[in-house]
Amino acid sequence: MVKICCIGAGYVGGPTMAVIALKCPDIEVAVVDISVPRINAWNSDQLPIYEPGLDVIVKECRGKNLFFSTDVEKHVREADIVFVSVNTPTKTRGLGAGKAADLTYWESAARMIADVSVSDKIVVEKSTVPVKTAEAIEKILMHNSKGIKFQILSNPEFLAEGTAIKDLFNPDRVLIGGRETPEGFKAVQTLKDVYAHWVPENQIITTNLWSAELSKLAANAFLAQRISSVNAMSALCEATGADVTQVSYAVGTDSRIGSKFLNSSVGFGGSCFQKDILNLVYICECNGLPEVAEYWKQVIKINDYQKSRFVNRVVSSMFNTVSNKKIAVLGFAFKKDTGDTRETPAIDVCKGLLGDKARLSIYDPQVTEDQIQRDLSMNKFDWDHPLHLQPMSPTTVKQVSVSWDAYEATKDAHGICILTEWDEFKNLDYKRIFDNMQKPAFVFDGRNIMDLAKLREIGFIVYSIGKPLDAWLKDMPAVA
Repeated sequence: MVKICCIGAGYVGGPTMAVIALKCPDIEVAVVDISVPRINAWNSDQLPIYEPGLDVIVKECRGKNLFFSTDVEKHVREADIVFVSVNTPTKTRGLGAGKAADLTYWESAARMIADVSVSDKIVVEKSTVPVKTAEAIEKILMHNSKGIKFQILSNPEFLAEGTAIKDLFNPDRVLIGGRETPEGFKAVQTLKDVYAHWVPENQIITTNLWSAELSKLAANAFLAQRISSVNAMSALCEATGADVTQVSYAVGTDSRIGSKFLNSSVGFGGSCFQKDILNLVYICECNGLPEVAEYWKQVIKINDYQKSRFVNRVVSSMFNTVSNKKIAVLGFAFKKDTGDTRETPAIDVCKGLLGDKARLSIYDPQVTEDQIQRDLSMNKFDWDHPLHLQPMSPTTVKQVSVSWDAYEATKDAHGICILTEWDEFKNLDYKRIFDNMQKPAFVFDGRNIMDLAKLREIGFIVYSIGKPLDAWLKDMPAVA
């Protein structure tokens, strides 16, 4: 029986291994992590991550051919294939600070694999890593190999949170990169055989190592670029009276462009986009390509501009101050159908409003109060370290309260900021909400999900990104 071990029981490792276990009953899959609480959660009825459909798969396979354990060394020693899915945070100090990936966790995983292995292994990069990481890992394994042979493969994930299980069941493509040597080709074929249990062969792409590593960064950079492109247009739409939804629909009907990732919003978030672009920028700079680096930097600059533009609009609309005013924030996750708050635009928006001394009341159906307080008190990039290395007890931000109900969050508020596109926010009783708010009552729709005419009819002053402005908002221009 082939044995697979995955180091790292997070958003990538957990779901990926669960689906492999489901689709390959003849393969034994172990997911290992040094975090005891995380492994305990994987072995309980309350999984550590929320992903539609995941719990059903885990319950079906757990204890049969899917195991979650803290005994990292035992499972690595026994495995034929070791997936490494550990954190690769952005460095906060030293060479490449603010851009380069910190490979501390990757390196310690590689040293441990070399240390405990007693048989040949295929080591698979699953976390997003900088190009040429495989080469560094290969050197560590070779110099510590004690005669054991290791083959390194790059098998980047292309999962979207909220649809991860669907993406794993029906991937656009599975990408496997390996050395172009007889041993390398053999290792690629071994991993290909695993995916071939359910993925059609023509959707399994094989490349060299560097192409696979770079393809992941490039894919995320292209997707983020589309969002920044439409968000740049949204600012122009507001200035000219155009409607960004109409513009993006017209643009998206061009078959060469397509309609995906053309929804204007308060900005992109998630664990990958910004991190991968910063990584790309650093790689370009290191390879003497400053013009290319500058090009990709603009994608992040527009994203930051969009968030600060939104905050400026909120403050300027409310007589240029939100000091001591209650603002209801609906949605904190970076997108709907996930509890993930990594790099969510809500963090920067909330911090911007808190900087103007607003009082925030936050409601998100999937995000805990502890997580919200932690996010608002952490330094940039801290989130990407394992939980036990993050600040232990986050200082509670006094001006922030967390509600478990949208009506409670909006009671006595001066304004509402919609920062996640949860479906339930479209169906709230806004008449009831309006009646319980301070007047004038504002709605700032950061996701373009609301029926603006209906809200205006109720009596709200409404701002929606990239839409023609209310007369009120024209009289109170947002000064950047």
